[in-house]
Amino acid sequence: MGKPTGFMEYRRIQSKNEPALERIKHFNEFHPTLSVEERQRQGARCMDCGVPFCQSAIKLNGMVTGCPLHNLIPEWNDEIYNGSFDEAAGRLLKTNCFPEFTGRVCPKLCEKACVCAKDGDAVTIRENELFIIENAFESGIIKPEGPAVRTDKKVAVIGSGPAGLATAQMLNRRGHNVTVYERDDRIGGLLMYGIPNMKLEKRIVERRIKLMEAEGVRFVTGADIGRNISASEILDKFSAVAICCGAKKPRSLSGISEQAEGVHFAVDYLSNMTKYLLDGREPSGFVSAKGKHVVIVGGGDTGNDCVGTAIRQGCKSVVQIEIMPQLPLVRPDTNPWPQWPLVSKTDYGQEEAAAVFGRDPRIFNTTVKELITENGVLKGVKTVQVRFDENRRLTEIAGTEKTVEADLLLIAAGFLGCENYVAEAFGVELSEGNTVKTGGDGYKTSVEGVFAAGDVRRGQSLVVWAIAEGRACAKEIDKYLMGYSNMI
Repeated sequence: MGKPTGFMEYRRIQSKNEPALERIKHFNEFHPTLSVEERQRQGARCMDCGVPFCQSAIKLNGMVTGCPLHNLIPEWNDEIYNGSFDEAAGRLLKTNCFPEFTGRVCPKLCEKACVCAKDGDAVTIRENELFIIENAFESGIIKPEGPAVRTDKKVAVIGSGPAGLATAQMLNRRGHNVTVYERDDRIGGLLMYGIPNMKLEKRIVERRIKLMEAEGVRFVTGADIGRNISASEILDKFSAVAICCGAKKPRSLSGISEQAEGVHFAVDYLSNMTKYLLDGREPSGFVSAKGKHVVIVGGGDTGNDCVGTAIRQGCKSVVQIEIMPQLPLVRPDTNPWPQWPLVSKTDYGQEEAAAVFGRDPRIFNTTVKELITENGVLKGVKTVQVRFDENRRLTEIAGTEKTVEADLLLIAAGFLGCENYVAEAFGVELSEGNTVKTGGDGYKTSVEGVFAAGDVRRGQSLVVWAIAEGRACAKEIDKYLMGYSNMI
């Protein structure tokens, strides 16, 4: 696959990021692309490895490595190398509904499992994927793919994030009549309002939605099932229902009241910034970090997105608090390839903070112990260092308390499963982790004709997993409706 000696002849070259001090002046994507010739050389690096772990999605030591969609990676890398870009798109789209999303925001599980990564640098799989799909859009080969024949079956999809969109696309192309219900004012779920513009410009989401509309999918916005539309109404009108409304119940800070002015959940902060960019005016509840000292609780992707957004808004300072210890800079021997590498990484927001303020914003092994307020307004936070004992219990380290100035506290501490009212409206069972319970590895819930996929079923996860679940859920629904399924 690719050029047999390509991985020895060509070094890994990634698309360069726009310099940090330049990209913080805007909210657009900041990754200039490589030339076509260089992209072909990157495709040539995909070696004839025999066992392509990149597409395996195997679980090792409790962590998944390799692509959950089982993308045909060596095949389309070979097509890139040979300049057969349309054929590469054909292979890519067999397994991935939305490569334009995963090619931008996926954490590259495929590259971590690449055989070239064992003793060197992985193939630029994610960038190759993005090149294929964007070239396909530009060349005009991406066209609406409506079904030749329609069935009489109607399916409702609740939620328009990546799981809901994948479910809808697959069932619609099969010939079923699909309606997607979204409670927000725009379609896209976390793709629209959870991922910042600089990682995924919203024109990319809108482009896909227009394509799906042309294929026959019906979208309804402002439809909050369980509140302004009853679940019984949906069940009466549709042959099957797919609940794909995510896991957006935010985790609060343990033992701390969050009622002070200046305290917000990250998901609200990020979504309101996106609304502002799209509408050109401040939405209700809009929060700006301009001129403020910002403290962010949470060291994951959402916390990093808050760092990048706060800097673009013109914050005075930013601190990112992480309860876990910093991972090692070099991969330990106890974490060998092809396991997911447990090593420290510096993301775009942290790079930008270092460029603006001269230091990495992260503080590890630390948590917020107390909010400091004045007349109900946040003025600072008291932090304390922590450690985990031999039983994995969290304990404070005496004498490590510090006061950090803060006008704005953003909580990005993860999520606690789904927002219960949708599940309660349909009467489906919930797991101990507050996700919709389904049978075994399948997607059918405890209610006849009701299925679930994505974060609402598996908990907070990745876009690539949501797409994989949506595709699998669609196949199960198709079999439920027709008695069999010919979906891939």
